[in-house]
Amino acid sequence: MGEAKRRRALGLMPAVHPFVAQLDAEGNATIVSGPADAALHALITRTLADTQLTGEAWASEYRSAEVLSGRVPGRFVTAEDVQRVPVAPYRQLTGELVIGPSAPETDDVLLPVEGGHLRLRGQQHSMDGLTWVSPSAPRDPQAFLRVLQDNPAFSLQGELIAQLRAEHWLEGRIDLDPEPPEALLEGTEEIVREWHGTSVQDWSEIHTELGGEGVPVARRTVFELRRPAPLQSPMNRVFAIRRGIEFVPVEDGAAYTLDGEDWIAYDPDRAALPGGGLPPELASLFDLETVSVIVHADGRVEWADTDLPGERLDALNENLRDATGAGDPPHWAAWTASVLGETYGEELDVPEGTALPVPLAVKLDLPTDALHDDDPLSQTFMESEVSFDGTTWRDLYDEDLPPELGAFRPPTT
Repeated sequence: MGEAKRRRALGLMPAVHPFVAQLDAEGNATIVSGPADAALHALITRTLADTQLTGEAWASEYRSAEVLSGRVPGRFVTAEDVQRVPVAPYRQLTGELVIGPSAPETDDVLLPVEGGHLRLRGQQHSMDGLTWVSPSAPRDPQAFLRVLQDNPAFSLQGELIAQLRAEHWLEGRIDLDPEPPEALLEGTEEIVREWHGTSVQDWSEIHTELGGEGVPVARRTVFELRRPAPLQSPMNRVFAIRRGIEFVPVEDGAAYTLDGEDWIAYDPDRAALPGGGLPPELASLFDLETVSVIVHADGRVEWADTDLPGERLDALNENLRDATGAGDPPHWAAWTASVLGETYGEELDVPEGTALPVPLAVKLDLPTDALHDDDPLSQTFMESEVSFDGTTWRDLYDEDLPPELGAFRPPTT
């Protein structure tokens, strides 16, 4: 018996069950492929239905990813602006149900289940439930921040529903005032434990980071409960979303007690409350491994680093030529004009009948996962740089307009 088989027979190795599941906008999960065992099948669908965002929260997450990745043109100021972005009503998740020993170190999303965890490896979206596309490629940090700054809708908050005070005792008891509806009770208690620390060590470390002294017997946090914001931003203070409700910790309500009677407020000048950040499902869209490729106007394609077999590389090159028009001058000119227009639209004044300069090459960033999919690459790549002479490169997300487009700068008033 091999070592792997021996360890599995002794229960020292986890049982891994790959699956593909589809969800609709309301979180109803259907297994496309997975374990035949009905109990495991039900465990996967139940876990996904309980954990994946639905309704307004799903719409907010999807629209945020689309705007942040740059796939949606325009400037977003109001909630109405955001609502014009169509939302894919279907999702397809690939992953594994792992029953057995503790989870390994990974950047994948892990969802705890009885006896193990669900590991989510990938996600695709569909408008019709038939054609599936992978998430858009991420932008670099500078471009990411620029999108946040240029779109005021990222600072909008969702409607305030209520405030909830949570007193969490080191022994494990949680007192909630007011007590949430039964459907939200378990999820709320889970959020409180995550916020204060799920272990004694985490409890003490978080308390110290907040400027507290000693080891508290209880901690108090006030949460605002809000409807999902139109767009999710890492600058917002949303800690978690449960059943379509955002939980936002309130700094003024943070306190602790060392004796169970006298409460001491955390000093906001000594340490700011942690929080904010994108949900794991959204953050993972901007933590993708990418590869760069240069597409030339004459149809040549240069890869920065890839070990793909020749047949696959030929198919990808043809895919890129189709998407960009490389090798077809009128198509290439139209595509590059669209790229420049979407990037610098508000900074350009192009007289009717006048054409923009045509780049000789464009550098694209593609997620490595997309290299093995059959989806059109136009759904996944992100234009990052252009060259008008084949030598000098212009960063599309630089604050300055490229000199080659200077003649189209609107007159100052």
